[in-house]
Amino acid sequence: MQIAVLLYDRFTALDAIGPYEVLSRLPGAELVFVAEQPGPVAADTGMLALSAGAIGDVPHPDIVLVPGGPGQEAQMDDGPVHEWLRKADAASSWTTSVCTGSLILAAAGVLAGRRATSHWLALERLREFGARPTVARVVIDGKYVTAAGVSAGIDMALGLSARIAGTPTAQAIQLMMEYAPQPPLNAGTPFTAPPGLVSRMRMRSRHPQRVE
Repeated sequence: MQIAVLLYDRFTALDAIGPYEVLSRLPGAELVFVAEQPGPVAADTGMLALSAGAIGDVPHPDIVLVPGGPGQEAQMDDGPVHEWLRKADAASSWTTSVCTGSLILAAAGVLAGRRATSHWLALERLREFGARPTVARVVIDGKYVTAAGVSAGIDMALGLSARIAGTPTAQAIQLMMEYAPQPPLNAGTPFTAPPGLVSRMRMRSRHPQRVE
């Protein structure tokens, strides 16, 4: 079972590495990082660079995973990446994304008419590309599985693992990862965070130079 994780300059590391840690533990999994051009690809923090193969060398993966990140904006125009996504999606068993990776899938045309989620700051942009924004941590619509912001990719990958290999296998993966989140703060969604903080984050996303 080949799992292709699309990388691009300034992807968010946990969007890719979180699902990688889960899905790479599936029986028979072959996980590969791919990019438009082969070589190292830097995450948005600049602290992590992963080596990727060329998308053309992985034409028909069983699972496609598209992470998000600030570099997503440079991946919205049609071109080789979108062409690869459409071809890979035509043959994939599962097409997935984390955070704003769903915007890339939507811009490539593969989420038209589908329910999907994304980072809460970007969710409504899915409408621009014919997708149906859905407020949920993980959304499954047919073979399309989209996760909300960053950390939700781990949840998405565990749920997908259960569907692929069965609940006991997914439970074993979760246990070995000791994934039992107990966040010290209740500010992980715009519905639970302080309203003032939500407003500042919205303003920062629109005018990053104006908000400290």
